[in-house]
Amino acid sequence: MPNMSPNKNAMPVQDAHERAGNFDEVALGYSAEAAIDEAARCLNCKNKPCVSGCPVHIDIPAFIAETAKGNFEAGYDIIAKSSSLPAICGRVCPQENQCEKMCVRGIKTEPVGIGRLERFVADWHLQNNKDMPAKVQPNGHKVAVVGSGPAGLACAGDLAKKGYAVTIYEALHTPGGVLVYGIPEFRLPKEIVAKEIKTLKEIGVEIAVNTVVGRTITMDELSAEYDAIFIGSGAGLPKFMNIPGENLNGVYSANEFLTRVNLMKAYKENAHTPIMHAEKVAVVGGGNVAMDAARCALRLGAQKVYIVYRRSLDELPARKEEVEHAMEEGIEFKLLTNPVEIQGENGFVTGIRCVEMELGEPDASGRRKPVEKENSAFTLDCDCVIMAIGTSPNPLIKSTTAGLETEKWGGIVAEPITGQTSRTGIFAGGDAVTGAATVILAMGAGKNAAEAIDKYIQEK
Repeated sequence: MPNMSPNKNAMPVQDAHERAGNFDEVALGYSAEAAIDEAARCLNCKNKPCVSGCPVHIDIPAFIAETAKGNFEAGYDIIAKSSSLPAICGRVCPQENQCEKMCVRGIKTEPVGIGRLERFVADWHLQNNKDMPAKVQPNGHKVAVVGSGPAGLACAGDLAKKGYAVTIYEALHTPGGVLVYGIPEFRLPKEIVAKEIKTLKEIGVEIAVNTVVGRTITMDELSAEYDAIFIGSGAGLPKFMNIPGENLNGVYSANEFLTRVNLMKAYKENAHTPIMHAEKVAVVGGGNVAMDAARCALRLGAQKVYIVYRRSLDELPARKEEVEHAMEEGIEFKLLTNPVEIQGENGFVTGIRCVEMELGEPDASGRRKPVEKENSAFTLDCDCVIMAIGTSPNPLIKSTTAGLETEKWGGIVAEPITGQTSRTGIFAGGDAVTGAATVILAMGAGKNAAEAIDKYIQEK
């Protein structure tokens, strides 16, 4: 019998006061009993609307049905047919805008906790299954993948399962891309990322770190060695507002700040990476990156942390859960507020000058456009400002690769489904094409490109 409770099983979490002082994971995960109970809320709809909301098309009702019966490994096996990174996706995907948005239970009550169940079965597998995955018979073809973020890992994993010899080229010293440098430990433990990558290595994927494509090796050199290339290099070039004071000491891009904290462990006492332990921090932006930066600043010891966002709470693009967690931890939201100047003395930040905004008519994005109120300027006292207003693709590959067409803003031009670029045999997907988006959308692009690469090579 289905469990007709109108509400999801609550996710156990660390106490807000305690977690604000540590980098341990906030969400603690379901117990087996809670997972089975939550899985029983699924109606197992014949037309599977939830699957249409999943960028990698996991057979969601099937994996939940196995979970409801306590067959957790069977549930994992179903997910693994479509997703290379289920323990990661279960933690960071915006399910409320994807699979859970389409859930029939969500029409009148809360949807089934699909993401929480995905995390549970993936964690159960990582903890309990010690069998080595079977390697596929090599098919004699080689593919290079540029970037070890979600798009690159998904593409590499799917190609390796088809028998391709895949080598990922990663610029940093640790594979994982945004999963390791961008998302904090308290949202996505790096041990989980390492385990997921280990699984890919076990099926034959090789990873070359400290390799900057465009400098260490060129795309032309890769083209000469491999049958095809996939570019999943992400969007790691930070954007700034170009307002006075952005060159002051104490101003960070969110990318730099989070990389120092997450990848280089600047929050640890013995860390060799310098980072400002500020008393008052203003984070400009309203997305998940802004929430991550603000919550990291708090954990580094800031007494006051502000989110400065020019629209209202209704337009805030960050995940609802991340916003709620930030508020619970004491982060103050300065909504309908726009920075116009960063103030300083002796080269260091002393405050951020802002103006109040009000919402006018919708702009091109469909959101109501913020308009400045007259005579509304004020100053927020702070000694650190973190800019979290977006990123764009690094221009290195474009500038060192002849014939690769790109958009004016830097994204690689690629076919929407296949990822085929303007150069034969070179495919691209994820943030390198779309600009900064979600982990699961990047994975979906990587999977689609893997199918296209397979077809391209087999038809050569």
